[in-house]
Amino acid sequence: MWPTHWPTVARDIAEAVDTALAAARSSDTAALTEAAAKLAGAPPEQVRVVLAAVVRELLETLHPDGLTGEDVQDVLGRCARAAALWLPFVPVDAFVSVLTGALGVTEVEENPRSPECVFEAAVLVIADLSATAAVPATDYLRRALDEIARAETVEMP
Repeated sequence: MWPTHWPTVARDIAEAVDTALAAARSSDTAALTEAAAKLAGAPPEQVRVVLAAVVRELLETLHPDGLTGEDVQDVLGRCARAAALWLPFVPVDAFVSVLTGALGVTEVEENPRSPECVFEAAVLVIADLSATAAVPATDYLRRALDEIARAETVEMP
């Protein structure tokens, strides 16, 4: 499903995110936890960049005229309420970290939670935003990884 020209790490990240999104959509706690652990096994900075790019592009799709604090609050509320129905613990601060990190307001590393917790929150945000926009998250994931690959191959002047 993923391009064969992508490095193994990129394909592994894409596969783990795709698996985590399926788990989030089906409210499968064990599968989400397992997929988040796989993501945590990949280079954390690369995973963060990919997830942030997907969240950012989905936010831009939903709010082409600009994003307000109220818009962010709506996403945060939807994600926290939805997760509370099937996850044993709702990491609201992890959702905040994902959203502010994707928007460039804070660094994701500032969140004291484990990478798995933040990656779970990012996947839940992506699942919410893609459902709200009625778009396939895999298209956004593919573009994020393609853009990162392109950026890494461009020589700096």
